[in-house]
Amino acid sequence: MNIKQKLQLKFAGIVVLAVFVGLVSYPQAVSKVTPVYNLLNKTKIKLGLDLQGGIHLEYKADVSQLDPSKITDAMQGAQDVIERRVNAFGVSEPLVYTTKSGSEYRVNVDLPGVKDIEQAKQQIKETPLLEFKEEGIDPQAQQFLDSLDAQTRQTVENYPQFKYKSTGLTGRNLKNASVTFQSQGLGEPQISLQFDSEGTKLFADLTKKNLGKTIGIFLDGNLIEAPTVQAEITNGEAVITGSFTLQAAKDLVQKLNTGALPVPLSLVSQQSVEATLGADSLRKILVAGIIAGVAVVVFMLLFYRFLGLVASLALLIYTGLMITIFKFFGITLTLPGIAGFVLSIGMAVDANILIFERTKEEIRHGRTIANSLDEGFKRAWTSIRDGNISSLLTAGILYLMGTGFVKSFAASLFIGVVVSMFTAVMITRTMLKFIISDWIHGRVWMVGVRKKDIKQ
Repeated sequence: MNIKQKLQLKFAGIVVLAVFVGLVSYPQAVSKVTPVYNLLNKTKIKLGLDLQGGIHLEYKADVSQLDPSKITDAMQGAQDVIERRVNAFGVSEPLVYTTKSGSEYRVNVDLPGVKDIEQAKQQIKETPLLEFKEEGIDPQAQQFLDSLDAQTRQTVENYPQFKYKSTGLTGRNLKNASVTFQSQGLGEPQISLQFDSEGTKLFADLTKKNLGKTIGIFLDGNLIEAPTVQAEITNGEAVITGSFTLQAAKDLVQKLNTGALPVPLSLVSQQSVEATLGADSLRKILVAGIIAGVAVVVFMLLFYRFLGLVASLALLIYTGLMITIFKFFGITLTLPGIAGFVLSIGMAVDANILIFERTKEEIRHGRTIANSLDEGFKRAWTSIRDGNISSLLTAGILYLMGTGFVKSFAASLFIGVVVSMFTAVMITRTMLKFIISDWIHGRVWMVGVRKKDIKQ
């Protein structure tokens, strides 16, 4: 296959790509009764909480009983657990993130599309807090008891919660839970637990230290069993028995496997977000995006004429590619994310401007338009590469260090920069090399160069 055939094949690929992304971006272009429309219409852009409405919940985490060195891991564990929990209930694209304000740690939960705030709270609440405690009393609990009068204290200190103290072994260390049946008696259901490596070590130390004593197993702060330790258990396995029905045991196992919270959480803030506010903001930012796109096209046509026309066509393909990526990869778009997308429209032609300016310089030095284009791409590449790498680094740092909507902006910007590089270097270049031939020779005005500026 010679060079001309390869170029023709590349151009044909670009045409196919343009048609494909165009149909994905705007499936209404085909009849709604066709199977093609039904297939294309299945993929939709997922909108964030600020665009389609939903519920925002904020929980305060009680980390007072944790070793300071383990707080970060515990908060990450709580975030992972809640994400799994709300996903299990079919909530579309939940956003769960942690924040710290002073000495307080918070878990924020955004549930797009959810209208029933009580249902949402129940989804989070049903995630159980599993704890293994040893006999004794926590210093904070002792301070509370000391503050009570003698009669009240005598009543309160008999509660199981005041007879056991934390050991650091929680549902965070749970690897798996399953329903088994007791080998003795009537074969009643029981729950078998298997801990991870850290939990295995903690449980072995706990059983070794408390031989002949009881270990309290608490679920959501309630004592469900207090078995006596007969021997050190080093295999990381434990059993919870009790008056379980088979269904109750299955439900508990499902909750534990979905995730047991490593820290207690208390709801401190709840907010319903109306979709109408998001729709108005979305309309405004889409109008801004259209205006920005038109302004960029006008600028390119005024300064680069025919080259600007090809770059504008490539910009349309770029827009279609971005929408296709958002649809196929299920990326959730928020207002900041769309802002990042709109910003990337301007950046998408930045590489073309560098290339075209280099091309015009070569034409002014007496080269042909075709040769000048090749030289323009070669000389502009290092500037394009370095500029885009710096943008990618910035977007990457924003994504890694940011939270919530900042991540959405950074993700859109990162994807936009990558796609813009592909569009400028591959699509625009291939289109120009295929279209430009002898017919444009001598017509330098078509690329924005005056004949009197060309050195003879």
